[in-house]
Amino acid sequence: MTTTGLLPSDIPLHEHLRAHARATPDKAAYLWYGARISFAELDQASDAFAARLHQLGVRKGDPVALFMNNCPQYVMAHYGIQKLGAIVCPCGPLNKEHELEYQLSDLQARVIVAADSLLPIVEKVRERTGLQHVFAVRYGDLLPSTPTIDLPAELQVREAPVLPASAEDFLWVARSGGKPPPVTIDIDNDVALMTYTSGTTGLPKGAMLTFRNALYKTAVSVNTKHVTADDVLLAIAPLYHIAGMLMGVNIPILSGATTVLLHRFDPVAVLQAIDRHKVTWWYSIAPMNVAVMAVPDATRYDRSSLRQNSVTSFGISFTEALAQQWQAFAPNCRAMEAAYGLSETHTMDTYMPDGAIRWGTHGVAVDGNEIRILDPDTGAELPAGDIGEIVLRNAGVFKGYWNKPEATAQTLRGGWVHTGDMGRMDADGYLTFIGRFKEMIKVSGYSVFPEEVEGILIKHPAVAQAAVIGKPDADKGEVVVAFIVPKAGQHPDAAELLAWSRENMASYKAPRDIRFVDALPATGAGKLLRRLLKESI
Repeated sequence: MTTTGLLPSDIPLHEHLRAHARATPDKAAYLWYGARISFAELDQASDAFAARLHQLGVRKGDPVALFMNNCPQYVMAHYGIQKLGAIVCPCGPLNKEHELEYQLSDLQARVIVAADSLLPIVEKVRERTGLQHVFAVRYGDLLPSTPTIDLPAELQVREAPVLPASAEDFLWVARSGGKPPPVTIDIDNDVALMTYTSGTTGLPKGAMLTFRNALYKTAVSVNTKHVTADDVLLAIAPLYHIAGMLMGVNIPILSGATTVLLHRFDPVAVLQAIDRHKVTWWYSIAPMNVAVMAVPDATRYDRSSLRQNSVTSFGISFTEALAQQWQAFAPNCRAMEAAYGLSETHTMDTYMPDGAIRWGTHGVAVDGNEIRILDPDTGAELPAGDIGEIVLRNAGVFKGYWNKPEATAQTLRGGWVHTGDMGRMDADGYLTFIGRFKEMIKVSGYSVFPEEVEGILIKHPAVAQAAVIGKPDADKGEVVVAFIVPKAGQHPDAAELLAWSRENMASYKAPRDIRFVDALPATGAGKLLRRLLKESI
């Protein structure tokens, strides 16, 4: 396996930041509600943070935790950590006390960068973990006096809160002008990122990703998505999640493009960003597209600059019909399913080729990636069209799970990641993800994949979102239980929906129990947490 020709140069991403800061120092790297952070400013801020970390004794290979939502300070901290050869360790900002304590204890992290609004949680766990130093981030510090995009309510507080004595002001450090010592990076072996799996079926595990893993997946993303320095990107997906990080932290720095960064999703803010900053490229989640098109006066915003939209299906599948609606709404924009990928491979393992979209699939392997479908019982490779376990091998494959050798040995075998995902690959190499092997439901000996049932259920006119799990049954082994979020203004009848299900899918797949809910439990990155649904039955 080789990646020759894929990479623009054999240096870590933070060195690309330094290169842009030299070549185009005044160019906007990020636009934050109209505030402009240049490549030079971003480089200087991350340098200064790296220097302060070094003063605190942080060295190559040490974990540093990040605990905040989207903001420019996140990017500054991310690259400052990596400039020391230390490890970026994102913690989901929706984490509660016990979740943060688990991750910090597992990492044995001594330093954390946290939003000021999250400091109370940090303080609660501080004495029970190895934390020694806390940096505080105020989201409002870098906002412009006159925003070009409507601010979310949580950013409209103009008075800067007084930070506790136990926390150091991150922005003061970032503006201190410090310079870090030179650090030699082994791009193939040094760990750059520790991203925790979502814990959908158990406790999260820290996947160790190297500087090479990040560079490779960023390079193939830039190449397949045709991102150039002339593009204006829109970043909304959570930067702490692997997909949002790839799209909103890594791609901008490798490509040299300008990125409009939003704190969180708001459909009007998306339209304002596209209109006022001439956004050309956006990574979204399918419900975002639906919400943007539903804005009452959406047509008054200019959408003509948008040329490409990579979309991840969650709750709502990004179908050909929805893509056609989006193209009518943004006529110059090509929209397609984003990709298949996972934390252990720095995501983006497949892509949809230009002019060769195959709806219902997740595209073909990116350059340098090998995909096989194996029989989960025998390990034998299966022919095209058969369903089996997806296994992957590429330069994005992680080094293993932090302090979990048994889990590493189970997942990483001979350079291949055994994903635990079930899928099939057609004769042309298009991969279709079917579902998690551990979440498969066995009904009277038949295999039922939750995602397949969910995809059928959301075709019902009253169903907005659906999630499916298995429930033990004395006669059938398991039966299917469906959790349904109705569309606004709709009040579907459970008996009618059960009857509709039996008419529209095989009887063993059809739910035997319907439960209506206001929302589905999910991670901060929008990944469904089936284990919480299981706990509710």
